[in-house]
Amino acid sequence: MSLGEHVGEEVRTVAYGAWPSPIDATLAASHDGSPEFVGFVGDEVWWTEPRPAENGRRALVRRDVDGTEESVLPPPWNVRSRVIEYGGTPWAGTVHDGGPLVVFVNFADQRLYRWAPGGEPRPLIPVSPAGPGLRWAEPTLLPDRGEVWCVLEEYTGDGPDDVRRVLAAVPLDGAAAEDRGAVRELTDDRHRFVTGPRLSPDGRRAAWLAWDHPRMPWEGTELLLAEIGPDGTLSGPRTVAGGPEESIPQVDWTPDGRLLYVSDRTGWWNLYRDGEPLCPREEEFGGPLWKLGWRWFAPLDNGLIAVVHGRGATALGILDPETGEVVDAAGPWTEFAPALAALGERVVAVGASPRSAPEVVELDAKTGRARVIGAEHHDTVDPAYYPEPRTRTFTGPDGREIHAHLYPPRNPGCAAPADELPPYVVRAHGGPTSRVPLVLDLEIAYFTSRGIGVAEVNYGGSTGYGRAYRERLREQWGVVDVEDCAAVAQALAEEGTADPARLAVRGGSAGGWTTAVSLTTTDVYACGTILYPVLDLTGWGPGETHDFESRYLESLIGPRAEVPDRYARRSPVAHADRLTAPFLLLQGLDDVICPPVQCERFLGRLAGRGVPHAYLTFEGEGHGFRRAETMVRALEAELSLYAQVFGLRPEGVPVLELTR
Repeated sequence: MSLGEHVGEEVRTVAYGAWPSPIDATLAASHDGSPEFVGFVGDEVWWTEPRPAENGRRALVRRDVDGTEESVLPPPWNVRSRVIEYGGTPWAGTVHDGGPLVVFVNFADQRLYRWAPGGEPRPLIPVSPAGPGLRWAEPTLLPDRGEVWCVLEEYTGDGPDDVRRVLAAVPLDGAAAEDRGAVRELTDDRHRFVTGPRLSPDGRRAAWLAWDHPRMPWEGTELLLAEIGPDGTLSGPRTVAGGPEESIPQVDWTPDGRLLYVSDRTGWWNLYRDGEPLCPREEEFGGPLWKLGWRWFAPLDNGLIAVVHGRGATALGILDPETGEVVDAAGPWTEFAPALAALGERVVAVGASPRSAPEVVELDAKTGRARVIGAEHHDTVDPAYYPEPRTRTFTGPDGREIHAHLYPPRNPGCAAPADELPPYVVRAHGGPTSRVPLVLDLEIAYFTSRGIGVAEVNYGGSTGYGRAYRERLREQWGVVDVEDCAAVAQALAEEGTADPARLAVRGGSAGGWTTAVSLTTTDVYACGTILYPVLDLTGWGPGETHDFESRYLESLIGPRAEVPDRYARRSPVAHADRLTAPFLLLQGLDDVICPPVQCERFLGRLAGRGVPHAYLTFEGEGHGFRRAETMVRALEAELSLYAQVFGLRPEGVPVLELTR
């Protein structure tokens, strides 16, 4: 259907779930993902961008000063780091000898490469024979020293815990391409986790973040500072801020050499300069550090600071550190990602809205003018098929607030019978220490345009609402998240927004856990979709999952040594006998975060019980699906599940075979 084709058409009365829609699974899959890791190379803006149709790789995109946009490396080059498995900044660039000099991490082998236009990428480090090998993130180019400084993650054995992380310097001349010994380590491995070094403007000091098990970076981090000697060594590293109960997710320097960082010492992630608050507010100027190198602020040459900030939704603003005033950029974007870069008075960010997918946005800090410069959103169907979402605050147990986004069914050519209420899918986000933004998502539109409502819940434990809100989940994972999702579902049913008999729950990763717990401990939902989940806490930890999250449950559930029974009692695998609702289980076979064995244990407990279900696995997919064909299969299977359980009749959707 072309834009505007529906104008003048008669609105037909069609049952919910059977509305014809131009948003098919292929279209939704092709628009999945977001640009990420923006930066400057000279005057040019570069970033990484998803390519679902190219085997799910991430391309490195260059925008020339004349506005021309190109992918600088052909398939199968995939610019993506696997440090801490979720990755981090995978590239850096500068102008050297009159042209771009770029280093990047290639996903397939995790080697660090050097590249310049007109040449082939050249490896800078070897392939390690131990375990998953050597991995790199957050490169900082220092061509005058002939080095690139990075986070090095080095596996010393075959187990997921056999790993060390340090800051390291890699020669740019390729001397370490076959010689691990030529990599110069800048720090020891006394800390389990480190972020990349941020160098002061005079090049004499380096600052970085560190933390240790069992803490996660949103629980407690340390800000370290060291002197850089003439020979490029770091001396006298010392902790200058942070601690076990203070989270610092980003550090940088002002142009005049003062230390800038975000801390939640007041209960909100606020910005500090040399330890003094610049804009104390009950809102967030930072977030959970899931990927090394995420940036919520960027200092400008004129002393101002670009910031991503907000309570819930995030805005892009310019902070005057002398007055504490923030002026937000004008424009249609209502959410900004932690992906800022600055050059002079130019700020580059990634913004989105309920009407537009993530775009690369440039803000002129002098004039306040913002414009799209990359990954520009184009409506491939009439926007009348997009949902019109709204933010809601619901009341949960004990009167606590629950934040959610509601996406009612919407289709310009269809209306449901007056006596029918729509089915709704309640979505639990991953993390769980995360938040779902209110932005255009064609996967959601795939359902709403067919007459199926969606509710996304930022349950207790979510970020964006202060430390107290996110700590509601401390030792309460599987309780508060489940209760909050159920409270939203029941409120929608009670107010007449949703059909109480046609409620589903859906989530991936930590959201898959919430979904599975919901299906095994409540009777709110008629069915559910579980993607790459945690299902058995007794196994999910050291030795079974990756190192970064291997002690996460110490705060989410409680100290394993003190409350071992709680790990078994909370696990969906222990309550499989209570499950009666049909479900769909989706799993990547290369997932090392939530490995397939979690699903296999769960299904083993269900064997012979006659619960209708389907288990779909995908070769070559890890934690989160990236290939177009996978996403198409998963979306169509999910819709088919709801159709069979809710009695819907969607057009052109392959029937998912449910086994018992």
